[in-house]
Amino acid sequence: MRLNPLRLPDSGPLLAAGYLLLWLLLWPTVQPYWALPYGLRFGALLLTPVRCWGWLLGVELAAIAGIGLAHGLPQGWTGFAVGELPEPLVMAAVLWLLRRLDLHASLHSPQDVTRLLLSAALVVTVTTVVDAALLALVSASGSPDLMVRVLGEELLSHYLGILLVVPLMIMLLRTRVEQRVLAGLLMDGVLVMLPSMAILLVLSERAAPQPQFARVLSLAPVLFFAFRHGWRGASLAMLITSLGMTLADEHLGHAPSTAAAYLFLAVAGTGALMLGSATDALRRSSERVAEQNVYLGAVNRRLDQLAHQLRDAARGNLQADENQRRHLAAELHDELGQNITAIQTHVKLAQARLYQAGMEDISASINTILAHMRRALHRLLDDLRPAVLDEFGLLRALDEGPIRDLLNAAGMVYHTELHGDPRLLDDDIRTAIYRLVQESATNAVKHAKASEFRLRLRIGERQNIAVALLDLRDDGTGLPSRLPRGGRGLQGMRDRVTSLGGQFRLRPSPAGVHLRILLRSNSRPESQRQP
Repeated sequence: MRLNPLRLPDSGPLLAAGYLLLWLLLWPTVQPYWALPYGLRFGALLLTPVRCWGWLLGVELAAIAGIGLAHGLPQGWTGFAVGELPEPLVMAAVLWLLRRLDLHASLHSPQDVTRLLLSAALVVTVTTVVDAALLALVSASGSPDLMVRVLGEELLSHYLGILLVVPLMIMLLRTRVEQRVLAGLLMDGVLVMLPSMAILLVLSERAAPQPQFARVLSLAPVLFFAFRHGWRGASLAMLITSLGMTLADEHLGHAPSTAAAYLFLAVAGTGALMLGSATDALRRSSERVAEQNVYLGAVNRRLDQLAHQLRDAARGNLQADENQRRHLAAELHDELGQNITAIQTHVKLAQARLYQAGMEDISASINTILAHMRRALHRLLDDLRPAVLDEFGLLRALDEGPIRDLLNAAGMVYHTELHGDPRLLDDDIRTAIYRLVQESATNAVKHAKASEFRLRLRIGERQNIAVALLDLRDDGTGLPSRLPRGGRGLQGMRDRVTSLGGQFRLRPSPAGVHLRILLRSNSRPESQRQP
């Protein structure tokens, strides 16, 4: 659950009333190097619409005049006009220009923090320069040392006031805070800041140099909060630490802290704010990376599911194709083969009468045609569904079947190295291996002009999964630089392997074609199946 930021009223008088109340509360805290009302004015002009600035500056100047009247206006109205009027007007002018140049109240990123702190430094410098010029005009007899001390005091007190007040105002009015983050911040405040303030008070009671050591030590919680809670924790810790240092000095009756102590506080606060903003940016980046990793993980799982579905579909298509081939082969064998046999029988019965009629050459021609048809039918049946694969098994079909006959008829030497038990593989893998070897051998005979064809098949188990490694190579002319159109041999082999979830590699070879194919069987081996 996130807590929404506070909403400012749209009415100028209401804004002015709230601003006056806060200004009166902070006015008594003004010290030589600590001007919180200046930071309040900077934050109010930065966060409110320009149309409301007249109300804010008007009530502040009225309050200053009232306080001056209560003390008798020691410098008169001229001193009031010269000493009090220029500073808020110059700040308003510079901030108006910076807002026109896209300055916005944000500490979301280190760039925003840098832009805001540089703007604060610019505003403080301009207002201090204007005050110095007016002071030089009014008091011509002022010493240079006094002028330098006053300028340094204003620069440091005004910048420190902005550094302590403005981040708190931005946190309350412009940012949404998660409830768990706020709870963690409060818990760490109780567990860390309270003991730190107690240590600061104890060490401050000692003689020098322990008080200076206590001030340095008090910045350790600021760094802790910057790392743990970002710029919000750093700003709150800085405010509490500076308040603790001031109250400790007043309570113990020490002399006010020197400019060096407050300068150290300003530098440390600037660094802590930058560090906190960088920590927030890094944390947001880590969260985005984690979200993207979760999203990518879900996408990868979905892609794996789709790939599995595609492989199943392709495997189903292969099975349907093999079933159709088996059915067509059976139909051709039963119908066409029987008809050829019947024709040969009738020709043989009529051969005597044809011989008597002097037409023995017709009988010989018909027998030759029928023999050619039977050989063509056998080749077609082997292409559709090799009977030797069903009758003798994979290893014998590869070693002694039609593939060897094809290569021997082409004058090629056929070498085989067959290892393993084909029963570990399912029927689809065994059929695919035979088809791959058949297609590769056919390519070698038709296109490679090779004299030798080598087949190496190894079948085994890896992590209870049956694996077949197929290595095919020839010593022919190799592949052309540009494959002919319509050639589907290698692509068909690759598609068949991919559909079965295997790996197909065309390896570089100085001569011929070298293929390495890895296939995995997804079903249980036949030797492990229940009878």
